[in-house]
Amino acid sequence: MKAKCLCGNVSLEVEHDKHVHACHCGMCRTWGSGATFSLIAAKPPKIDGEANIARYHSSEWAERAFCKNCGTHLFYHFLPNDSYFVFAGLFADNADFKLEEQIYIDAKAPYYELANDTPKLTEEEFLAQFGSE
Repeated sequence: MKAKCLCGNVSLEVEHDKHVHACHCGMCRTWGSGATFSLIAAKPPKIDGEANIARYHSSEWAERAFCKNCGTHLFYHFLPNDSYFVFAGLFADNADFKLEEQIYIDAKAPYYELANDTPKLTEEEFLAQFGSE
């Protein structure tokens, strides 16, 4: 599926399963002023307009990317396994997307609540899936 930023300088071709994940961690909330909604790419996306992308290393294990021109948040790149979490709002064709899970629910800001009935994982529960603490 094709995704693009607001100005169109960056486009991504992404294979994914249409399952949206909401992250409530403090870093994501600071970055986007609320939960982030992303799809896990089956493989690294094909990027058109790489020169227009700024990559910010937000931790030792991840980078966050945005368009240099319009500022659109593009993806979260988890470096250890080369996973890309591409933001759901970039896809015009999103009618079949479904919110599947909320993570870092224990870090969620108190001023919003998502109505979808989804699994809600704490930070500890989420990290346990990867064998981390």
